Amino acid sequence: MITMHTIFIPLDERPCNYEFPYMLAEGTELTVERPPLSILGLKKRPGDIEQLWTWLEEKAEGAGGAVIALDTLLYGGIIPSRLHEFTEDELIGRLTRLRKLKEKHLNLKIFAFQLIMRCPQYSISDEEPDYYADWGREIFRKGYISHRKELKLATEEELEELQDINKRLPKEVLDDYLGRRRINIQANRAVLDLVKDGVIDFLIFPQDDSAPYGYTAKDQQVARQRISELDLELKAYMYPGADEVGCTLITRMLNETKGLKPLVYPRLSSIQGAFVTPVYEDRFFYETLKYQITAAGALIASSASEADLILLASTPGETMMEAVSQEHPFFSYDVYRNLMELIEYGSYMMKEQGKAVAVADVGYANGADLKLVKMLRQKGILFDLAGYAAWNTSSNSLGTVISQALIYTLYGRTQEHLDFLALRYAEDACYCATVRKEMNAGVVEELGYNKFLLDGPRGKVAERVEHRLTEVLEEKINGPAGRVEIVDCYMPWNRTFEVGLKVKYHAV
Repeated sequence: MITMHTIFIPLDERPCNYEFPYMLAEGTELTVERPPLSILGLKKRPGDIEQLWTWLEEKAEGAGGAVIALDTLLYGGIIPSRLHEFTEDELIGRLTRLRKLKEKHLNLKIFAFQLIMRCPQYSISDEEPDYYADWGREIFRKGYISHRKELKLATEEELEELQDINKRLPKEVLDDYLGRRRINIQANRAVLDLVKDGVIDFLIFPQDDSAPYGYTAKDQQVARQRISELDLELKAYMYPGADEVGCTLITRMLNETKGLKPLVYPRLSSIQGAFVTPVYEDRFFYETLKYQITAAGALIASSASEADLILLASTPGETMMEAVSQEHPFFSYDVYRNLMELIEYGSYMMKEQGKAVAVADVGYANGADLKLVKMLRQKGILFDLAGYAAWNTSSNSLGTVISQALIYTLYGRTQEHLDFLALRYAEDACYCATVRKEMNAGVVEELGYNKFLLDGPRGKVAERVEHRLTEVLEEKINGPAGRVEIVDCYMPWNRTFEVGLKVKYHAV
């Protein structure tokens, strides 16, 4: 097996960005090298930008490929990209270093991604400027209604709301927010020049927390227009997502290195699922699915028989809910979709037709569909799947499971694959859909903390999480098909939203 040395600059230090792509590459032809955690940031604290650039320039010697989160090299990470005080000239100067890097290493294939700055709909400053705690909802609604007003779509009620916001929203708050947005979108435009000139071979603009109207949607239009002006439609994609893109581009790098174009056949649990717009996203599910598959270096197959991979997508029947609410689902979850048929079909195609089958569990946001997981366990196929994911947004899950499953079609049921599959069940089903809900429903407060501020990455909350996870794994996952052992458990950003896990799969 001929290996290719690949450099990886992650979007930040969280496991989803730092660990997942690295884990997926283990055992493949790509030998991935990433910067040490010591020079990356910590949530709102940016990484050491100069050290990151120096590390990249040193490691480029002898590398064949690079997967780069440009937000890390420009701002120090995803959260710092929303908080920085850099000028446009400073950012353009940093991008010039990438041009010089390519001039020095002409054979270095660079796949990059850079976010369109998000605009959350809520007043929480956990990942935004401090003033977002007081004015976040108003900032979002001002952008949303103003955009609809420009398009002559705003209702009378919306226009009245906009007038009220304009009276109350402090000018200095809005100026700071919009000033940073203007600088960031200019950096987005400048990166496209690097694609045009062949410095960057392939680019993704992921849309974190996107919506059909508002500041983010308008910034997308600016970037989209520039893509069209430079004739880059086939080299610069834009679609919902963020934290999964490292996995997507590592997989694309692998497929291109091997000269492959795998075929993926999607099968949905609901005929209407294709036309559901997932929460935090701006378009029909099926349109994003096409992007996610193509961005990973694959194509949609027209039939199951020709496919290298069958992707079972458990979508909502009509409107997507949060996973924490699934004990009382909308009527459409039971009536407008059919999980039973989806699982029977997947089991048959796997066992009788010898097909690789993966599950995109995207019926709910922010966690697994526990009914689906139960049925997969009853069928005895939890650890026979080519991939599984159900964390955070629909696109986060799609990009992760597609990447894992495409790698599975090349290397099969390795220990690395089984460990990553076990991690998904432990995190997506047991933590995101079960334990996190319990922690947020009083357990954290009983310990004297709150969900945004715990007692450190490895404090009493982490201990309680690990203990409860062990119980839930026994209840919902472990069985004759195998068992999952928790090796490490911590809270990376000192909050309950994400968990850091290392797990091991054991055959029974």
